[in-house]
This record gives sequence, C-alpha cells and structure tokens, in this order.
Amino acid sequence: MNIKNIIFLVSVFTILSTGCYQRLKEEKPSESEAVAGKYEANWQSLKAYEIPNWFQDAKFGIFIHWGPYSVPAFSKEWYPRLMYMDTATFSAQLNLQTEGPNKVYLHHKEHYGDQKEFGYKDFIPMFTTEKFDAAEWISLFKEAGAKYVVPVAEHHDGFAMYNSNFTRWNAVNMGPKRDIIKELFSAGREQGMKMGVSSHFAFNWAYYNKKPHFDTMDPEYADLYSKKSTRLDEPVSQEFKELWWNRTTDILDQYQPDILWLDFYVDRDEFKEYHPKLAAYYYNKGIEWDKGVVLQDKNFRYESFPEGTFVHDLERGKMSDIRKIPWQTDTSIGENSWSYVEDWESKDANRLIDDLVDIVSKNGCLLLNVGPKADGTIPEDQKDVLLEMGAWLKVNGEAIYDTDYWKVFGEGPTKVAEGYMSERKENKGFTAEDIRFTSKGDVLYAILLDWPDDNKIEIKSLGRSKGLLELDVKSVKLLDDQSKDLEFEQSDNFLSVSLPSNSTGSLAHTLKIAFE
Repeated sequence: MNIKNIIFLVSVFTILSTGCYQRLKEEKPSESEAVAGKYEANWQSLKAYEIPNWFQDAKFGIFIHWGPYSVPAFSKEWYPRLMYMDTATFSAQLNLQTEGPNKVYLHHKEHYGDQKEFGYKDFIPMFTTEKFDAAEWISLFKEAGAKYVVPVAEHHDGFAMYNSNFTRWNAVNMGPKRDIIKELFSAGREQGMKMGVSSHFAFNWAYYNKKPHFDTMDPEYADLYSKKSTRLDEPVSQEFKELWWNRTTDILDQYQPDILWLDFYVDRDEFKEYHPKLAAYYYNKGIEWDKGVVLQDKNFRYESFPEGTFVHDLERGKMSDIRKIPWQTDTSIGENSWSYVEDWESKDANRLIDDLVDIVSKNGCLLLNVGPKADGTIPEDQKDVLLEMGAWLKVNGEAIYDTDYWKVFGEGPTKVAEGYMSERKENKGFTAEDIRFTSKGDVLYAILLDWPDDNKIEIKSLGRSKGLLELDVKSVKLLDDQSKDLEFEQSDNFLSVSLPSNSTGSLAHTLKIAFE
C-alpha cells in the first residue's frame, strides 16, 4: 500500500470517528466506491449494480392489486378513471369505445349517483377490509410456491395503502384504518418471504378527468385527484414530481422493501432527472440495510433505466428467447382484470404453469397477481389456482427454483409472442412437442408442456449431432416418480424417452436428465 492510500484511509477514519459520516454520505462517491457499492446518481455508476442472487433464484412471486377500487368491483382496477369518462372524445384516448359515455361512467351513475355528489373519494369509507388477515394471505402464497410478494402500495387513484407522511388519503387515516403494507411485510418476513412494493402514483397526475360537473374539480380533494387542470396535455408540474419523489422515498424509508416495482408514466421524459436519482437512492439504501434490492420498471414508452441498471418487467408479456440479464413477467390470474371484479375470469393453473416454465427457461421470473375482495378475502377460484400451482411446484420445483437457463430455452412448434401486452396475441396453447429446458449443476431438466398421446417423446435438441451435449445421457427420470429410471435411446437426431403408460397428471411434466 502506498503513502497516498494510507493517508486516504486515515482521513476516512477521522471523518467517521468525529461523527461526520452523514456529510460524507451526501458527497458524490468516487468511481472505485461506486464499484464497491456506493452509487452516484449517474448511469456510469449505476451500471455497477448487480441483480441479487436471491431474485434470480426465486422465479415466482405474487402481486396484489387491492384498494378502494375493489369496492365497486366493476370493470377493472381503472374504475376510478373510467367513472369520470363521460364523452366519446375522452374515452377514445385509450381506445375504450368509439362513441358515447364509458360503460363505467353509466354504471356508476346508475348505482351510486351523480359523480359530483358521489365521487371516487366516497368509496374509501366503504373499503373497510374487515376480513383481511395478512398471515393467512402469506401462508396461501407460500403454499402456492411463491418466494416474494409485491402488494400495490399506491395505485393511480392516489390512495396510499400504508402510513404515508405525505398524503392524508392513506389506509391508516381512513378506510381500513390500519397499515396494510406493514401488516403484510411483518407476516411475510416472519414466514421467510422477500417483500416488495409497487408504486403506480406517477400517473395520478393525469388519471382523473377534470370537469365542473365532477367532484374532481373540487379544490378540497385536489390532493387526491391531483392539481392538474382540465388541459389534457398539461406537463407534469415540478410540485407533483417532488410529491412523487417524497411519497416513493417515504415507502422505501419506512418499509425497506426488497423490491420496488414502478408502473408506467414515471418512464416519461418529464421524470428523467429522477430516474438515476431514485436508483442511486434505493441501491444505497440496500447497502445501508445490508441486503440486495431489486428495482423493476417497464421502460414502456421511454427508456427510464439503461440495460444493466434495473430489472426489466413485461406486463402481460414474455420473451421469445433467452435474455441473459434476468427479467420478469407480471400478469394476473384474472384474464380481464387486476383487481377483483364480479365477472372476474380466472386463467387455469395449467396455462399459468406453462407460462412459468416458459419464462424461467428464458431466464425470467413470474410475478402473478391476485385480486382480493374489498373485505379482505381472496376468492376461492383464485385460491384453487394458487394451490394447484403450489402442488405442482412441490413435485417439480427443483426444475424451477435456483436453476439456470440452458444453451437453448427449448424446442417445439408453438411460437411465443414477445413484448408488452403480448399474451393476448398467443392464440394457441402449448403441445406435447413443446419442451423447455432448465439446468442445475450437472443436471438438465426437460419440461414437457403436455403429455404425448403415444407415451413417447423425442427431444431433438439432445441428439448427439446437435452439438449441445458434451457427455452422453446416463439416466432419465420423471420427477413425478424418481424411483424408476425411464427407458431411453440417444441417437444423432434426438433423445427418445419412453414414458409410463398412464399420464401422471394433466399439468407439465419434468424429465431429470443425468450424464455419464
């Protein structure tokens, strides 16, 4: 060590010992310190960030959309926005319909009255959550096989599901009159879950339609409906951006989440100055808390965060091939909504397990949403889906958790549409020819997304001539029954495996392949 380094270390020790550490923290760290974990609010420094191993190994988490919008239980979680859409012009902004008032606007008027007299604010006292049991929820998610949980901390509606220091419209002051996030975090951490939060608040700026015949124009409620004027294209004010910053960092400071998930609108250029600032703030907090944290963003319309500085999230979408940097899909059990609605349509477990397998084979994680009722109960059909997935993972989890992607993600005829909101473009389910691979150490897992009619599978990627295998196959077992070795034959063109005469179930099946 040279004399300059010695002088530097002595100087740092002196600063620490004289109680000036806080001032040191506020100064910009050097490039070497950034690599060591002290992040500056610039992309060069933030590219030193590494996604923690726990997230790469977890593979499966639970999202929770729950708030006052669960009270009307109609249409979807955007009820607060749609209830004020009274003209075709405004509705057409989101291609909701071609003419006339939105159906949610009409529904609200019929069931609750005029939007000036009974506005969204009036649902909040009705959101009492009397049957909510955080420990019970977490136990269900754990039984489902999830490793992390991400409740919505605040949606576009502006209502905080936590004890906010920056808005009176929060769950401790009104509605439930309890700290929902705190209760979930306490129960989750007690049961060994990683706990995150999602923030959708940025869009609150432009979420509500402002017209004189709505309560959204009443100054008394501007701190719920935002201070934006009636001008549709009004830029986000500096005051609102500072409020967004304060509310977001308030969540971080209070609850120390393992994950911070950001919804769209924060990806607009108007928030550009806050992107590196927030990432640096959160990652430095992770160092302070002595744990690896994960920032997730959609990068939907604008590039908020450069590659390698965050975890890319695809809403209701997947990748068509392996992405070497870990990523995530977020989707809902509900085909038609994120929050509970009376006409909720649940996807079946078979489809969701196939999605999980496909995502994991491409180095992704699945964040699967549930929509509880306003009273705090999770509907039985959603529970059934979660428990069926959990039962499958108890048998096949070794091919999912703590695994790596392989040389190819898989094979088969079914094409997977890629990108944001692409799941609705996938018109065909997977077939018996669709196979996905994961690996762990010297073991390769081949997951069959359907059972072949003739009880025989030919895996083309594992033929000797394909050049993907360095060693010959030694044994093949079915995870459903590892007591028996399956008969197989490895040729130049494929690995042929004879399966039991009876399918071991209607869900995906995993072959565990060992090598000489």
